[in-house]
Amino acid sequence: MYFENFQLRAGVFGVKRVWALFLLALLITGCDVSNAVFINPNSRSELDEDLEAVLEEASAGKGLNHFIMPGSTDLAAIPQDPNNPLSAAKVKLGKLLYHETGLGTNPKYPEGAQTYSCASCHHVAAGFQAGRIQGVGEGGMGFGVRGEGRVNDPHYEITALDIQPIRSPSAMNTAYQDVMLWNGQFGAVGTNAGTEANWTVGTPKEENILGYEGLEIQAIAALKVHRMDRIELSVASNHETYKTLFAEAFPGQPIDRVYAGLAIGAYERTLLANAAPFQRWLRGKKNAMTDQEKRGAVLFFGKAECATCHNGPALNSMTFYALGMADLEGPGVYGDVPVDKAESLGRGGFTGDPADNYKFKTPQIYNLLDSPFYGHGGTFNSVREVIEYKNNAVPTRSVTASQVPTAFKPLGLTSTEIDDITAFIEGALYDAELHRYLPASLPSGNCFPVNDVTARADLGCGS
Repeated sequence: MYFENFQLRAGVFGVKRVWALFLLALLITGCDVSNAVFINPNSRSELDEDLEAVLEEASAGKGLNHFIMPGSTDLAAIPQDPNNPLSAAKVKLGKLLYHETGLGTNPKYPEGAQTYSCASCHHVAAGFQAGRIQGVGEGGMGFGVRGEGRVNDPHYEITALDIQPIRSPSAMNTAYQDVMLWNGQFGAVGTNAGTEANWTVGTPKEENILGYEGLEIQAIAALKVHRMDRIELSVASNHETYKTLFAEAFPGQPIDRVYAGLAIGAYERTLLANAAPFQRWLRGKKNAMTDQEKRGAVLFFGKAECATCHNGPALNSMTFYALGMADLEGPGVYGDVPVDKAESLGRGGFTGDPADNYKFKTPQIYNLLDSPFYGHGGTFNSVREVIEYKNNAVPTRSVTASQVPTAFKPLGLTSTEIDDITAFIEGALYDAELHRYLPASLPSGNCFPVNDVTARADLGCGS
């Protein structure tokens, strides 16, 4: 007989207390325990030992702690911009501003007013991605279940839509990135040190002169790019709740786009997939992962060499590689995406160096199942497709041999091994509790992450 509730109770009450309660129950009920099997959730198997060994090597001797994320309220342990130190007040304000459709006060057409937010293209239902191949902010209508139902509002011409020529990256685990976007154009320090000549005046890249890390710069720039820049004229300054929150987060400072962006950046740094099974396994719950997921992890950090690029707590890195993946195309894409557009050139579109062309940033890989579009162009529709692509190592687009990294080579993985790696990424790296990062409601009373009439019906909120 298998006592399946033992693991849950042990996690809540502690192993010793659960054993005492369990034995007391046996004495009271008189159950026959001669054939009982008792499972210690923290016991290590040979497979666990194998995984610990490959993690030791992949971490260059740093051990399991190298991969563990902190708690989302443990602000001191979360990587942060020293020029924007985290505080509970900033995070509280940022959580609301990030979802606040009331900031949409500068639309192209009046029909779009207060219908969109930062979360329109980076929402919890899609693992802080868009839920469709191309994010649609202002000018979109509807939502569906995970964002897949968002389409062009007929009031808007395609050229007036707030869309991107590249797939919207996840806003989750971004605390582990010092530059943002697929080409890394946002961020004034670290990876972007020495790129000042590319901070083009009159473009969003100019915001780098403020000196913040990428997450903060992106938030500040995005409020203007995505037509939410009239902070001082919008609900943020005309609603007493926001006035109070701004004063608590930034005492003596004005209510403006820069400080709103700093608050949003602070909130985004707390969006950590720290409840995923792999994270729980790292913290000692050895039964948090299935045996197949553990086998996949051993391959991921070992034979498949995935950790060459995907490493650290977020399993990402500040590296840029030309893997020959296709650009944004196919059903659900609005407008043409020229191959010579800056975003399509990857890192080269920012640095201007032809050697950087078609090199895109290594993404984080938690909660990939929430939005079935992968690669900078969203042209892969399953995790398994991406693994097969890397296993075969045959570029889809033409890239020069000098651009292709040496790590992009045939891996010789079997179909079963690919299944195991897929299970690890899809299951063990999936945090099913992301709704903990949502506000209960907005001071404006608006629906979120989008607020048009069709979306409100889809979301079941508002009138």
